[in-house]
Amino acid sequence: MRARRVEDQGLSPQRLGTILMVVLAVGLAVFGVKESVRAWQMRRDMQSAERELGALRAKQSELTRTVDRLRNDPLYIEKLAREEMGMVREGETVLKFPSQSSPHTPQAPR
Repeated sequence: MRARRVEDQGLSPQRLGTILMVVLAVGLAVFGVKESVRAWQMRRDMQSAERELGALRAKQSELTRTVDRLRNDPLYIEKLAREEMGMVREGETVLKFPSQSSPHTPQAPR
């Protein structure tokens, strides 16, 4: 009869310890999953930032080369002046051809 009273009085220390261990394990598992997802997202963000950094470094290198050519390459400056500004040297003849568009532009219906 006495053994039955101990069971009726509540949780035994062994059972309480087991419950606490299960609660602790579940808490750690939830925290671990949450932090694993966070770490994965941070790795993905870091890879994206590294790709962007690589693209920016390539662009910077290209711009550095362009600046160097603008400072030191008169032929490059002449090429840009001819292509982008339509400039010509004195005594050159410029030939302009019609654009490659169709000869008749469609008229809007009346």
